Amino acid sequence: MIKAKITKKEFGFKRPATTSRGTLLTKQVFFIVLHADDNPFVTGIGECSLFPGLSADDVPGFEETLHEILARINSGEDITSESFAQWPSINFALETAYADLMCNGSKVLFPSEFTRGNEPIPINGLIWMDDKEGMRRQIAQKLDSGFRCLKLKIGAIDFEEELGLLRWLRMEFSASDLTLRADANGAFGVEQAPMALDRLAQLRIHSIEQPIRPRQHEEMAKLCRTSPVPIALDEELIGIIGLEKKKRLLECIRPQYIIIKPGLLGGICESEEWISIADALEIGWWVTSSLETNIGLSVIAQWTFTKNARLHQGLSTGNLFEENIPSPLTLTGENLYYSPGTTWDLSLLLHKGKQND
Repeated sequence: MIKAKITKKEFGFKRPATTSRGTLLTKQVFFIVLHADDNPFVTGIGECSLFPGLSADDVPGFEETLHEILARINSGEDITSESFAQWPSINFALETAYADLMCNGSKVLFPSEFTRGNEPIPINGLIWMDDKEGMRRQIAQKLDSGFRCLKLKIGAIDFEEELGLLRWLRMEFSASDLTLRADANGAFGVEQAPMALDRLAQLRIHSIEQPIRPRQHEEMAKLCRTSPVPIALDEELIGIIGLEKKKRLLECIRPQYIIIKPGLLGGICESEEWISIADALEIGWWVTSSLETNIGLSVIAQWTFTKNARLHQGLSTGNLFEENIPSPLTLTGENLYYSPGTTWDLSLLLHKGKQND
């Protein structure tokens, strides 16, 4: 019989994580830890990627639901065929914890040339919102480290200053030398967005994520038809459950790209559905992490590699925390590697912090 428990730990950010929705200084993370009752030393671990203010299940009753599900597991129920898509972070954690347990707790859920240490995943350099000089420092650091694809979060400071930063980059680097992505997190109003997109297009921006708030389908569809900058849906996908609803959304809006965030979309199987629909509609996509620790990030990276994605992926959040879970993930320049000779140090999860059966 499988036994389950929760480990809850707070992680502090090295620097404030600021978007147009606000600023995070810490992130509270729940981990589901599974083991067979006759072998407590082999554990499967899954991370609940609960993003405050963004996750569909960042609602009252989350912790109670998590404990109810674990109580069912501990009572002997087999829930492996059940979907908890309405609780996406829980679904992601359960899916990956069970898969990890089936792999004898190896944390290698998707064996590939990536997990064998032979091939990396190229990722974009994430530039968090800050004042102008703070963003300049971040950009310089990423460029010095060898990044050739940068994603700038925009919408929190004056738009003219943000354009100034992008203009400065374009004066130094051509579009063939440096790919620039923008992430607005819904910061622009419907009336303001066309003007903003026209001005961004002059700087040869690769794409912009979620220029307006989600759930404005007609307005977003119009923008996707007319925008000189390719549009990627991000928050628009969160909370959409079921194959038909996903298909109707993409058929209605017809974006140029979608952003796949397994931790926010309900896990790997849910993400596979989004990709299959996007491929059928000839919509591009890439995968992005959403403030996961190395537990969640490792699973997402492993799976991403198996999808043969050609674009730079958004898996650059592993170095955000002051204290993370030591893992085989390493970053060299813009390339994320998995070092199979490096062992996981799970002491933060298995021996420390608050634990609940």
